[in-house]
Amino acid sequence: MKIESQIEKISSFQHLELLANQVVEGFISGMHKSPFHGFSAEFAEHKVYNVGESTKHIDWKLFAKTDRLYTKRFEEETNLRCHIIIDNSSSMHYPKLKDSQQFYENKIGFSVLASAVLMNLLKKQRDAVGLSVFSDKYEYYAPEKGSDRHHRMILNALEGLLEKPTVKKSTDTITFLHQIAEKIHRRSMIILFTDMFQSGSDTSGEEALFNALQHLKHNKHKVVLFHVVDNKTELNFDFDNAPRKFIDVESGEEVAVFADNVKEEYEKQAESYFKKLALTCAQNRIKYIPVSVGESFEKILMAYLVEKQNFG
Repeated sequence: MKIESQIEKISSFQHLELLANQVVEGFISGMHKSPFHGFSAEFAEHKVYNVGESTKHIDWKLFAKTDRLYTKRFEEETNLRCHIIIDNSSSMHYPKLKDSQQFYENKIGFSVLASAVLMNLLKKQRDAVGLSVFSDKYEYYAPEKGSDRHHRMILNALEGLLEKPTVKKSTDTITFLHQIAEKIHRRSMIILFTDMFQSGSDTSGEEALFNALQHLKHNKHKVVLFHVVDNKTELNFDFDNAPRKFIDVESGEEVAVFADNVKEEYEKQAESYFKKLALTCAQNRIKYIPVSVGESFEKILMAYLVEKQNFG
């Protein structure tokens, strides 16, 4: 029985690392006509072979095609430092998963797998990665490193986010983004996964939130914000018109309504908020990318590669 429960647990995660690797390998195989010149899962680029150099890294397949000797020029040191930040508040554990659903079909699971996918690509390109997790407290921090042991440690931390039961955790995005910003000293790409639901959504609260995002850009960091939502219900408010009780997963506050009575106004407010987020991020030179649970990870990988090319 114990073995069966372990197998069930393992299959529910589908080996996070294996699953991430499958996503990346599929993505790379489709990039042979890519505009990302020099991109490779193994080496940086080719250079002309000079007489007297070691023949160890000569690309013989390329020689057969071109009748010229080229060597694979491997990266000898880290190109990029990347710090991934995940919002682990209760609202990120929405929608509540049914037994038949995969772990990545809610916001936290989607963000965890997306992070593992990016880490897989960073590892292939010999880049360093760090991780921060926050909710109503600063739950986890690991600085940017590139070793296999460090990579494994962060993957374990990501898996832990899927194992822990959901409790009422509010979002203190502002406090912890400021704390994270103070921890990252060397110039890095900072990638943030959050649903941007912040307690207190008045104008002053929004201004404080964007000040915190702006703080992440100090030391010339590049910031990419993946705004993770469930489009069906959080943007489009797609519910039937049966009487429903909506419960705030962070505060526990309840409201009973007919969905049709509030659908139009809700969608108007949601669209307005999303547009304001996009505009404010653009003004602050923060890359804003809305992603919905269930979307392809190709959008995330392409965004990362474009931003890496612009990192400079």
